Amino acid sequence: MDRISLQIRLMYDKMGKAERKVADWIAENPGKIISLSIVELAELCACSEATIVRFSKRLGLSGYQELKISLASESGTSSVNTSISEYDSAYQMFEKVCNDIYISLEKTKKSLNEKSIDEASKKLCAANKIVIFGLGNSSPVALDASHKFMRAGLNAIAYTDNHMQVIAASHLNENDIAIGISHSGSSKDIVDALKVAKEHGATTITITNEGKSPILKQSDIVLSTSSDETRYNILALNSRIAQLAIVDTLYFYIVFNRSEDALNSIKETEHSLLTKKY
Repeated sequence: MDRISLQIRLMYDKMGKAERKVADWIAENPGKIISLSIVELAELCACSEATIVRFSKRLGLSGYQELKISLASESGTSSVNTSISEYDSAYQMFEKVCNDIYISLEKTKKSLNEKSIDEASKKLCAANKIVIFGLGNSSPVALDASHKFMRAGLNAIAYTDNHMQVIAASHLNENDIAIGISHSGSSKDIVDALKVAKEHGATTITITNEGKSPILKQSDIVLSTSSDETRYNILALNSRIAQLAIVDTLYFYIVFNRSEDALNSIKETEHSLLTKKY
């Protein structure tokens, strides 16, 4: 994996305008930096030599020479450009998908609030009933969450029909939890279902991409992901992976923090499913 090139993408949003010129030039001219002096690169990027040094240190490197050495070690490897094209082989597409998922997960680690996920985990362990709402591309994530939580012995169910979501929300109380999953945070049906749940006293938890969106107003606890839904013009691949990572984290917390109840539930589930296997 092209570590430095990926790190450049990870840090890009935090860079100043001049540093982004350096990042853009490196991305557009793979391998060409190796033969350039710091003065030559500064001229090509229309920035100062100090900017290039600052850019290198932002990546955790000592300076320009280490940047050159690090990029030289990546020379000949595939580009970290994640824009899939018709000219890519299947394996090149796989590499780009992996790179994009890696970046999304790294960004999600930085955007996810530690106190929020701790609070959500503890409340899930103590909940009487858990309902999970997801529509469209978020439906599989909602189903995955209910599947895992049920295996851990929790009373959890996913609803992927907008009418059923509102009906389920209307029967909740202060001992229950409603989880809304929406990458955009603008899914009207999910927002409406959370609003109903909140009005009936339930704790509302949202898994959504960072940034302002309507769903935040109906959320007691927000678990933020960070990914670009339109990277490939397909169904939000990397956002779904980030959401699943959060669901898995909640599941593991439940398993290891509900004394032996969760482990016993898992064992009982596995025992019951033995008849379904050859």
